[in-house]
Amino acid sequence: MSHSSKIQTAELDWEMVDGIDLPISKQFGDVYFSKDNGLLETRHVFLNGNDLNERLSQLNDYQYFCVGETGFGTGLNILTLWQLWQQIRPNNHSHLHVISVEKFPLRRTDLIRALNAWPELAPLAQKLIAQYPLPIAGCHRLSFPEERFSIDLWLGDAQDIFPNIPKTQTVNAWFLDGFAPSCNPDMWQENVLNNIVRLSDFGTTFASFSVAGVLKRGLKQHGIKISRPRGFGHKREMLKAIWLDQASSETHSIDSIKTVIHAQNDQIPQFTKQQKIAIIGAGIAGLSTAWAFAQRGHQITIYEQNEPLSGASGNPLALLNPKLCPIEQAHEHLMTLSWQHALNFYARFKAFRAIQVEQMALKNPDELLQLAEQYPDQVLTTHTSAEIRPQTEFPSLTLQQAGAVAPHQLRDEILQHPNIAVKKAKVSRLNSIGTQTELWQDQHHLATADHVIVCCAKQSAALFDHYPVLKPIRGQVSWVKNTNQALSLEQAYSYGGYCMQLDSSQLILGASFYPNRDDTEVLLEDHVHNYQLIHSIFPTYAEQLPATDTWQGRASVRAQTLDYFPLVGKIQNDPSIYTFAGLGSKGFLFAPLCSEILVALVLGELCPVPQSLLSKLDPQRFQKKAKVKKPYYSG
Repeated sequence: MSHSSKIQTAELDWEMVDGIDLPISKQFGDVYFSKDNGLLETRHVFLNGNDLNERLSQLNDYQYFCVGETGFGTGLNILTLWQLWQQIRPNNHSHLHVISVEKFPLRRTDLIRALNAWPELAPLAQKLIAQYPLPIAGCHRLSFPEERFSIDLWLGDAQDIFPNIPKTQTVNAWFLDGFAPSCNPDMWQENVLNNIVRLSDFGTTFASFSVAGVLKRGLKQHGIKISRPRGFGHKREMLKAIWLDQASSETHSIDSIKTVIHAQNDQIPQFTKQQKIAIIGAGIAGLSTAWAFAQRGHQITIYEQNEPLSGASGNPLALLNPKLCPIEQAHEHLMTLSWQHALNFYARFKAFRAIQVEQMALKNPDELLQLAEQYPDQVLTTHTSAEIRPQTEFPSLTLQQAGAVAPHQLRDEILQHPNIAVKKAKVSRLNSIGTQTELWQDQHHLATADHVIVCCAKQSAALFDHYPVLKPIRGQVSWVKNTNQALSLEQAYSYGGYCMQLDSSQLILGASFYPNRDDTEVLLEDHVHNYQLIHSIFPTYAEQLPATDTWQGRASVRAQTLDYFPLVGKIQNDPSIYTFAGLGSKGFLFAPLCSEILVALVLGELCPVPQSLLSKLDPQRFQKKAKVKKPYYSG
């Protein structure tokens, strides 16, 4: 992606036409939707042009259908598609997914104003606006599981984004939108069209309001068959196209083909029945993965040798506290992308509470504080030491959009899902039988599953012949009665360690960090370590805390990869065995996004991260390279 400092939002003019507030792009000098009737135009060009009424209404159980779009704009096309989906979707577990790219996203206030033009879409528009992302480059996944509908909104330049979308599934239909080629030639470059075709396959259809020569030539050179039916309103023509294999191309005209079953790429799975998923390990990796599969209607059994959350995920409170990267790296920076996704994910649960985090500027303060100028308003603010309470000598960067999760409450909410069951068992062996896998506890056969996800941290290695090194890191958190009300429940402090209110009467502090230790006894010396950390930042406040020998705590062992990126995907070329481990101390931050990536790999869905990041998560990466560099800000 080009190294622009930040995403630029759309600059708009407005024109009132027949009582409709019509947005016009200053960047491109073109309207966002037809003055005649944008909603009817979308139905005519994009829905009818891709025969979506017939195709979507005939989806099989559990079938996944993907629509790609080249310009998100006001979201009108997607909302119109969503409305159609509500009207005609089969009563099964089929799923409709949209990927859309936008270089100049509308500000939230402008989006609301633009969509006010379509009262019949208002209920869907409100759902879209509620999840509408910040203008930060990268992929933003908007999930509406109760609708069996999801959107990946990629913010950035189409020329940079399309080459970097992994082909983990075929796009079935394309809305070739964006402003007219004469206004926005970049969108219609050969590089973009080549990658649109790369993400497609035989049976993929294409529709556009434009019949510009650059578009027709670009499609035809790939053997894609084009016709030009009547356009909408005053437009004489529109473009309708389909990619046929040689045999179909010779025997059919494009207009006679309504539904084409596309010849799937051999490497891409596509399931049309409920899958039995076995997950080994009930930490945050296992729980979030179980939730992601269950939301899609699949049947999950979690195998846990102890109790759920008995490992590193079982502390009384988890703090979502990312170290954000310089803005030009945001589109492929795991921590920044995970932070945005995690806030959306956890907000659905009662276990979540929104908070702010004061990130104390201890080392390289100028570098940290400069981030506030790079990110959109209302994300980061700076404070001098004099403005911070309790008293300190350090300035801070306030992350205004952060959160805390109560792990045990989250576990209980996830395990209430009717598709998720937990069995107490220690899986000691996996045995592949064709496309399925048997799970064994010693000589006892536990189950046979369609897919197995191994999520048991350092113990994961025992189930594989070869597994990347996971180094143990001992960490202890402390909690203590706190009568001083200097800290609020909506505030946390991060300073190498962290502290925040656990509840109305207790303070939680963490965490000690001892690499290559796997002992889990609660130790006074670790309480002292946590005390010294907070004392170095807030000395007056720390001295009012009860003596450390009265503190309570919990010690556990985190598992960390050598390059600080989790392991997400296949460890060997077995068709049905995957792993998700090595999250280190960022499990609650990384798990929601990584579990969506894993589900995309297992079920064959489009992936919500670029190929450059997906490759960094591939468990087989350590076999592919000998040298590993520590990344900026650990991911």
